[in-house]
Amino acid sequence: MIKLGVIADDFTGATDIASFMVNAGWKVVLFNGVPAKAFDQEGIDAVVIALKSRSIPARTAVAQSLSASNWLKAQDCKRQLFKYCSTFDSTSEGNIGPVTDALMENLGETMTLICPAVPDNGRTILQGHLFVKGQLLNQSGMEHHPVTPMKESSLKKLIEAQSTGRCEIISLDTIKNHVADISDTLAKLAQEKFKYVICDVLDNNDLLTVASKTADFKLITGAAGIGYAIAALDTVSKRAENRSFSISKEGASVVLSGSCSSMTNQQVNFYQQRASSLALDVEKILNEPTYLQTVTGWVLTHTNDSLAPMVYATQPPQIIEIIQKNYGAEFVSEKIEGFFSALASTLSKQGFNKFIVAGGETSGAVSQGLNIKGMVIGDAVAPGVPWTQVLDEEKWVILKSGNFGNSDFFLKAQEYMK
Repeated sequence: MIKLGVIADDFTGATDIASFMVNAGWKVVLFNGVPAKAFDQEGIDAVVIALKSRSIPARTAVAQSLSASNWLKAQDCKRQLFKYCSTFDSTSEGNIGPVTDALMENLGETMTLICPAVPDNGRTILQGHLFVKGQLLNQSGMEHHPVTPMKESSLKKLIEAQSTGRCEIISLDTIKNHVADISDTLAKLAQEKFKYVICDVLDNNDLLTVASKTADFKLITGAAGIGYAIAALDTVSKRAENRSFSISKEGASVVLSGSCSSMTNQQVNFYQQRASSLALDVEKILNEPTYLQTVTGWVLTHTNDSLAPMVYATQPPQIIEIIQKNYGAEFVSEKIEGFFSALASTLSKQGFNKFIVAGGETSGAVSQGLNIKGMVIGDAVAPGVPWTQVLDEEKWVILKSGNFGNSDFFLKAQEYMK
C-alpha cells in the first residue's frame, strides 16, 4: 500500500518533494499528470503526481486535483498531501484555497495543516508569517513575481482570503516547549470548527514535531519540508539504497531558464559570464513565426561547448512589467511557455538529452515538450532539486523552482555529468 500520495501543483514542486522524500529514505515514483492506469506498487513508499495547476483558473485546478486524488484513492492510498510552493504562490482567488477545500471534501476531512515551511531552503514560519531566508514573504522579492505576486506574509490572511473556513495558529512556544499539549490543541480547534491550522516552524525538529502530531490527518498541505518529515518519521521503511544513476556523456546538454525570480536572475547573471547564452526576444516570440528556428540554430552551433549553452527569458521585474503591460500578463506567459516547450521538443530531436530547466511554469512546458510521463528521482544538486531520469529513456532532466539553488547552480548541475 502506498503510504503517501502527493498532488503537486507544478513540476518543479513535484521533483522538489520527491527528492526530499528520497533523501529521507523512501522510494518514490513521480508521474507527469494523472496516470492512465494502475502500476506495480511493489517497494514504493510514495507516489507524486505532478500537475500544472498553480496558475490556471481555480475551477480547472480543482478538477485536475480531484482527478489525481481519485486515482490515488483507487490505488488504496489512504493519505494525501497537496504540495504547493514554499512561497505559497497564489492569488487572492486561489488556487491553494479552492484546491485544499475540494480535496478535504473528497477525503472526508474537516481540518487540515497549512505548512509551506522548508527550513533547509530558508522558508520558516513565525507567528503565522512566512519568511524567506529571514525576510518576510512580501519583502523577499516575491512581491514582484509576474504571475503570483505575494503582497502578504500572513498565512492566516492568505488562506482565509481564498477559502471557505477559519484558520488558527499554533505558536512556536507550543511546538518547541509544550509538545504534549499539541494533540489537545488540535482536538479543541477541530471542535471549534477551525478548518486550517498553521504551526510555527523554525527548523527540521519543529517539522518532525508537526508531522508527528498530524499523523492522523487524511490530508495535509504544504511544501517539501513536511513531506521529508513524514518520510523521516517512518522507521519501518528500509532506507533507500543505490538511488543515484549515471548520466550518459553521450548526447548534448542545454540550460533553459524562464523564471524571473531574484535567485534565478543571479544564476543567469553568474552563468552568462562563463558560458554561451542567448536572451530570448519576447517581441519575436510573439510576432516572428521563424524565431524558433533561429534560436534552435543558435543552440546547435554551441553543441560542443565545454559548458551547456543557455537560453533564457529571465528578466528583471521592471522589464517584465513593461512587456506585460503592452500585451497582457497571461498572454505573454502562455507564449513564452509554449516557446520553451517547442524548443525542448525540437532540441530533443536533434540529440539533446540533458535539460537543466529553471522555473516552475517553464519546467511544466519543457516536460510537456519532451512528453515526459514519469521520472526516476536521483541525487539532489541543491535541496529539493534532483537530477531525474525520464522513465524508460536515456534522457535526464533537472526541473528547478525559480528561487532554489545558489548562484552557481547551473555550473554545479553539470558536475554530475562528469
